[in-house]
Amino acid sequence: MAHEINEDLIKHIARLAKLTISDEEISNYMPHMKKVLNHFSELETLDTTDIEPLITPVDLKSYLREDRAEKTISSEELLKGAPSSIGQLFQVPPVI
Repeated sequence: MAHEINEDLIKHIARLAKLTISDEEISNYMPHMKKVLNHFSELETLDTTDIEPLITPVDLKSYLREDRAEKTISSEELLKGAPSSIGQLFQVPPVI
């Protein structure tokens, strides 16, 4: 483990995450942080030389449709159905 888990490290991580934590929370986080980092240390010891990297853990199939041009409605026709427009834009009430 590169860093020893102590109060200063927990405060530093909280500061980086822009979190405010109490001393009681720091003492609660220390054992959890140690468990997480120990788990990562265990993972580092695994031999993964013959394991191929995955994009996803499950086999997914892509269902792609044919890319073809179709007739679309013109912007003028589209704006005819709008309650209000300015030029080629829809006019909407201001949002506060």
